[in-house]
Amino acid sequence: MSPVPAVDEAAALLGPLARRGAALGPLTTYRVGGAAALAVTPRDEDDLLAVAAAVRRTGLPVLVVGRGSNLLVADAGFPGIAVIIGDAFAGIDIEGTLVRAGGGASLPVVARRTAAASLTGLEWAVGIPGSVGGAVRMNAGGHGSDVAAVLERARVVDLAIGQAAWRGTADLALGYRRSALRPTDVVVAAELRGRPGDRAAAEALVDDIVRWRRVNQPGGQNAGSVFANPPGDAAGRLIDQAGLKGFRIGTAAVSTKHANFIQADEGGSADDVYAVLRAVAAAVLARTGTDLHTEVRLIGFPGTYPHCDA
Repeated sequence: MSPVPAVDEAAALLGPLARRGAALGPLTTYRVGGAAALAVTPRDEDDLLAVAAAVRRTGLPVLVVGRGSNLLVADAGFPGIAVIIGDAFAGIDIEGTLVRAGGGASLPVVARRTAAASLTGLEWAVGIPGSVGGAVRMNAGGHGSDVAAVLERARVVDLAIGQAAWRGTADLALGYRRSALRPTDVVVAAELRGRPGDRAAAEALVDDIVRWRRVNQPGGQNAGSVFANPPGDAAGRLIDQAGLKGFRIGTAAVSTKHANFIQADEGGSADDVYAVLRAVAAAVLARTGTDLHTEVRLIGFPGTYPHCDA
């Protein structure tokens, strides 16, 4: 089925759930990029199963969007269905040391809520402006910990087959900034395990991490660290040593504050961000022989780069 009839059929199947031409750039921390052919903001798992039925019927690709902190969408946009995980999946419930969080819950909010509940082990999450679902998908981490260290299980809706199930950590195969989750998998909830601790100490650590980020990392329109650290080294150091701080193409540039951040100008181009990313990786490879792999999901660009979904 060609794209336009498939989009029309999916829109008819999803009815008022679907929105045409929904801008995706404003949903990302880069604040640039194109629109989705269709977008759905599900209210519950039943809505997700309706999306699954439309996907199976039409064969349209799916893009799951949480808080957009690890996502760059090409200026040409996304020709399929964007599933936007919002407030309906943002609940957080704490019972003892068990933290039940929706896939759309904010990681910084989880960090602050657990610290206030005298739990430790999740303070690091305050430094990652993403969602719980996105964090499970990429095994997000920082400040000496990651999702794998605290996750017990995740509830996943598989849009390819229209099935929801709880999946344990072994099945998720969490590794350094990766998991076994596919583009059609939607994390709607996760169960995380904290440890009993001291509220004042936990909240102080949260505040320390926030201060560290303000001092060491740039604000503005970016997606945090662009490249995963290669074994035994730091991507930012390699980029800095290559003399690429401030390197610019059009409306995007390598941050002068932290070399592993690419900044987008207000009203800029996602394609420029991608061009800077590719140029930086090529320069580091030529200079050091190190092949940098991006942590950012690249949507709608030619599928010739790691984590790039054509």
